Amino acid sequence: MDMLRVKREFVNFDLLQICQSGQCFRMTREHDNVYRIIAGDKYLTIEQDGKECFFHCREEVYEGFWKNYFDLDADYGTYTGQIDAGDEYLKRAAAFGSGIRILRQDLWEMIVTFLISQQNNIGNIRRCIGNICEKYGEKKESGSGVLYDAFPTPEALAHLSEDALMECKLGYRSKYVVRSARRILSGEVDLEALRVMPYPQAKEELLKLYGIGVKVADCICLFALHHLEAFPVDTHIKQVCDKHYPTGFPDSLYAGYQGVLQQYIFYYELFGNKE
Repeated sequence: MDMLRVKREFVNFDLLQICQSGQCFRMTREHDNVYRIIAGDKYLTIEQDGKECFFHCREEVYEGFWKNYFDLDADYGTYTGQIDAGDEYLKRAAAFGSGIRILRQDLWEMIVTFLISQQNNIGNIRRCIGNICEKYGEKKESGSGVLYDAFPTPEALAHLSEDALMECKLGYRSKYVVRSARRILSGEVDLEALRVMPYPQAKEELLKLYGIGVKVADCICLFALHHLEAFPVDTHIKQVCDKHYPTGFPDSLYAGYQGVLQQYIFYYELFGNKE
């Protein structure tokens, strides 16, 4: 059966910026403006030409999954439009990364991803995730005949020894992932309950998992649970706050969407700030 192609037009949407933003690690640029994304057990090829985007999937699949995944119903112009006129740094950062969206990603996948991300770089995180998906993920075939590996379930990892994922280059993080899989499988941590918790409660619950600290919990809250008030602080963000916001980032000005601004800052520091 032939695949269909869904065409849509967007503003504040840039596949390259999303791919490089450090929130998803199974999105790759195939060539030119064509990208491949594996999310959980779903596969998509997507291409972009200016405001026009072409999703290589059926309309019902786009409507049922990918539109929500890319947060395409949200108007990100409302976030950039409310930035304090006197904050030149934040205005520059938001303008530079204005095509970023906060993706609605799978909770278990983000738990594993950001456990792996600790003391790690983007290239190595991608390799580690690719390794565990290849070894422990279910083999799948897309509607267009592409073979790929789904993200491994907690059940697939919980029975492993704590050092088993060192073979996949996770190093000391192997035990973090295996122990988390065991706690989820045992019911000590309930993913379904986490999905409906408010931000403070969800963050507190995530901190119960072995290896998860405040920054990782905030990443999971932001990129999986879509708590846009979560504001992960890594080395880059701490340096920005020390320099531009010595009394602290002005959360009260941006209540409810600080995490969107965090992504603009993070991306700007990686690729745009030449100060």
